[in-house]
Amino acid sequence: MANNTTSPTPGAAVGCPMFDVTNYTCSNALILPIINEYTWSAGTRAFLYLLAMFWCFLGVALIADVFMCAIEKITSKTAKVRIPDQNEPDGVKIIEVKVWNDTVANLSLLALGTSAPEILLSVIEIIGRNFEAGELGPGTIVGSAAFNLLVISAICIISIPEGEVRKIANMRVFGLTTFSCIWAYVWLSLVILVISPGVVDLTEAIITFLMFPGLIIGAYLIDKRPCMKKEEVVENGMVGISLEGYANEPLNTGDTSTAVIIQKEEKSETIPVEEDKSHKNLLKLAKELGHESLDQGIPPEEAAKIVAAKLTEKEHHSRMWYRINATRSMSGGKKLVPQVYSAFKDVYDVTKLPEEERAEGKMALTTKDHTAGGTKAVIEFTAATLSVLESEKKVRIGIRRYGKMDTPATVRVETINGTATAPEDYIHLEEDVHFANNEQLRQLYVEIIDDNEWEPDEFFFVKLALPEAEENEDIVLGNISITQVTIINDDEPGKLEFGKPSIIAKESSRRVRIPVNRINGADGHVSVAWKTRDITAISGKDYQGGEGVLKFDHGETSRTIDIEIFDSMKPERDESFQVDLGECDGGAELGKIRKTIITIVNDEEFNGLVSRIVNLTKANMDALQLEDSTWVTQMKNAMNVNGGDLENATFIDYLLHFLTFFWKILFALVPPPKYLGGWPAFILSLAVIGFMTAIIGDLATLFGCLVDLNDSITAITLVALGTSMPDTFASKQAAVGEKTADSSIGNINGSNSVNVFLGLGLPWLMATIYHMTQGTEFKVPPGSLGFSVILYTACAIIAILLLIARRFLKPFGQAELGGPKWPKILSAVIMVSLWVFYVLLSSLNAEKIINVQIGG
Repeated sequence: MANNTTSPTPGAAVGCPMFDVTNYTCSNALILPIINEYTWSAGTRAFLYLLAMFWCFLGVALIADVFMCAIEKITSKTAKVRIPDQNEPDGVKIIEVKVWNDTVANLSLLALGTSAPEILLSVIEIIGRNFEAGELGPGTIVGSAAFNLLVISAICIISIPEGEVRKIANMRVFGLTTFSCIWAYVWLSLVILVISPGVVDLTEAIITFLMFPGLIIGAYLIDKRPCMKKEEVVENGMVGISLEGYANEPLNTGDTSTAVIIQKEEKSETIPVEEDKSHKNLLKLAKELGHESLDQGIPPEEAAKIVAAKLTEKEHHSRMWYRINATRSMSGGKKLVPQVYSAFKDVYDVTKLPEEERAEGKMALTTKDHTAGGTKAVIEFTAATLSVLESEKKVRIGIRRYGKMDTPATVRVETINGTATAPEDYIHLEEDVHFANNEQLRQLYVEIIDDNEWEPDEFFFVKLALPEAEENEDIVLGNISITQVTIINDDEPGKLEFGKPSIIAKESSRRVRIPVNRINGADGHVSVAWKTRDITAISGKDYQGGEGVLKFDHGETSRTIDIEIFDSMKPERDESFQVDLGECDGGAELGKIRKTIITIVNDEEFNGLVSRIVNLTKANMDALQLEDSTWVTQMKNAMNVNGGDLENATFIDYLLHFLTFFWKILFALVPPPKYLGGWPAFILSLAVIGFMTAIIGDLATLFGCLVDLNDSITAITLVALGTSMPDTFASKQAAVGEKTADSSIGNINGSNSVNVFLGLGLPWLMATIYHMTQGTEFKVPPGSLGFSVILYTACAIIAILLLIARRFLKPFGQAELGGPKWPKILSAVIMVSLWVFYVLLSSLNAEKIINVQIGG
C-alpha cells in the first residue's frame, strides 16, 4: 500500500511545523508518481489514475500482440527430416516438419504470452518490495483465474449460435490441465495454510516452480501416448498430433507447413497439403466468385477479398491467432480477416443458395439501371418472345414504363415481317402509344389471320422506337425493344426436335440449356423421352448425365433440357456428350433433329478472371501473415486506422485508433518477428510488458490508496479484468469460429495452472533464495489470500463439474459449449453467479466486514 502519511521536514525548527511536499498521501509507489501531485485533490488523482490504468491495459494488449507474433514465428520453426523413399534417386526424401509440439507450445510460450502481465506483476511486486510478499500480484493471479474459468466460460457457452454445440476434442490433455488447475490451488492452500503456515521455504518454492515443466512433460506424454500402439503422426508438420478420427476430414489451409507425414507400421507417406487441399479450395471459391464477377460486375479485387475471407473462416486457428485478432479489434488495427462490403457479401450468400431459391434475388441484382438513377423514363416490352395459337385470332402485346414516372411519354410501335407476313398471316400495326403521368403499363393487340390450311409455325416481330418528333431526352428504350411473336398452327399435335444439331457450352456457364421445339402444330398435351450418352465427356465427372421425359402443355412450343456441367481442373478442355430424343406420346412425332452434341469448352476470358482472383487472394492471404511484416510495414500499419483499410473502418475503429496511437507508434519500433527467428521481438516485447506491468501495478496501488481500497480487492477486480479482456474477446471469437472448444475454453485451465507455477513459483523461488542468504524467512501471511484461494478452488470445482455434466447429459446438448437455449442460459448464469459470489465474499473478507480466520 502506498504511503498515507505526511512527515515534518528534517531539521525544521521546533514550533515551526514544516511539511515535506515530496512525501504526501499515496505518493510512494515503485515508479509513480513521476511529478509532484501534492496540491492535487484525491478525487482528481484517483480519476486520472483509473483512466491511465485502462489506457495502459490497452498498451499491454498491443505489446502482447507483438509478443504473440514473435511466439508464432518461434513455434512455426521447421526442421528438415530425411525419410526413406524408393521413388527418389538417392532413396531418401527430405521434408520439413515443425519443431514445436502443439501441446508444448500451448502450455509454455502461449501460456506465457497470455499470462505474462499477471506473472510479471507478481515478480515485479516481489522485487519492488525488497523480496517481501505483497497482495497485488497473488491477488491478480487468483482473480484472473476466477474470471477466466467462470466468466469467459460463461460467455463461450452462451455465444454459440442456436442449435450448435462445441466439444473439447483433446480430452486427455484437457483432463490433465483440469486436474493441474485444481491441484495448483490446493497446493497453494497447503503451502500457505498447512505445511508451513505463513511461511514459504525454499523446498516449497522449488516444488511449485518445477510443477511448470512437470505439467508440460506430462501433457506431452499424454498427447504422444508412448505406451500405446504406434499411431503417432505428424499433422501439418506438428510432431505428435494424432490424425485418428480425422482421416476423412479436409486438411487445414493457411498453415505454414508443407507436408503431412503419416507414420504407421514403419511406413511413411507424404501428402502435399497446399497442392492437394488448399489450392483446390482456393480454386473452387475463385470460380464461384468468378461467375458472380462476370454476372454481377463485382470487381476482381472485392471478389478476392471475399475468397480470402471465406478461406480464413474455414481454417482452424489457434488461440494465439484469436488473441491477436481480438487485440487488433480492440485497438482499431489491421484485422486478420479481410473486410468486404456488405453488399458484396450479400451477393456471395445468394450464390451459395440452390439455383431455384436464388433466382429471384439474382434477377434483382442483374438488372441494369437504364433510369440513370431515376432521372429517365424507360420503356420496353414486357416479354422478349410471345406465342399465340392461330385460333385465338389476336395476340396481346404488353409495354411497360419504369424509372421517371411524373411526365407523359410516347413510343412508336411497328410490326415487321418474318416468316409470317402481313396481311396473309397478321394485320400490320404501326401506331404511337401514349403513357399518361404515373402510368406504368399499356397493352395493345395485333390481329392474327386464322385459316383452315395447315402450314408450319411462323413468326413476325414487333419493334419499339422513339417518334422522330419526340425531343424529350428523358425517355429511353429498355433492354426489350423488340419482341418476337410466333403464330402456332394448332391443327396438329406437331413434331418434336432439337433446336440445333450441336451446341457449344462454356464450362464457366455451369449448365447448358438444350432447346427442344414443337413445330407443325401445338394441339394437346405431348411428351418426349430423352437420354444422355457419353462421347469423350464422362457422366458424373464432367457433366450430370441421365434421362427423363419432357412434357409440353397445349399450345406450348418450346421447352429446354437443363444439364449441369462440372468444373474441371484441366487447363484445356474440349469434351463432348450427346443427347437423344426417344419415344413420343400424345400423338406427336419426332422431327428431323433427333440428337444433338454438346461440346464443353474452356472459357479463356473466365479462366483469366479466375487466375486473377486467385493471385489477388494469395496476395491478401500473404498480407495477413503474422510474422512477415517489416519495420516499414509495422510503422505504416501503426499510423493508419484499420491497417490502412479506410473504406471499411468504422467510427469505433477511429476512436480506438486515436486512443492507442501512441502505443502503436512506440511498439512499431520493436524488431519485426521475421528477424532472427522472432527471438529479438520476443525478448524486447517481454521486457516492455514487464515495464508496462510495473506501471499498472503502481497505478492500481495508488488508485486503491486514494479510494481506500484494499490491494487484494483491486487485484481481483480491476487488474484481473483489465489483463483478461483480450482473452475474453479471443475466446468468444474462437468459440463461434472453431468446430471444437479447445481453442476457446480448452486452454483456460492450462493458463491458470501456469499462472500459479510461474506467477507464484518464480517470485517465491527468488524471494526464498534471497531470504536464505540473509538468514531470514520468506513470510507469506495467509490473510485474505488464503480465504480467496479456498473460495476460488470451491467455485472452480463446481464450474468443472458443470462442464462435465454438460458433456454427458442430453438436456445440455452433450457438449461443453452451446446446446439448447435455456440450459445454456442456465449454465452461463450459474458460472457468472459463482464469479460474483467469489468476488463479493473475497472483498467482504478483505475489508473485514466478514471475518473468516484461516491460518492465522
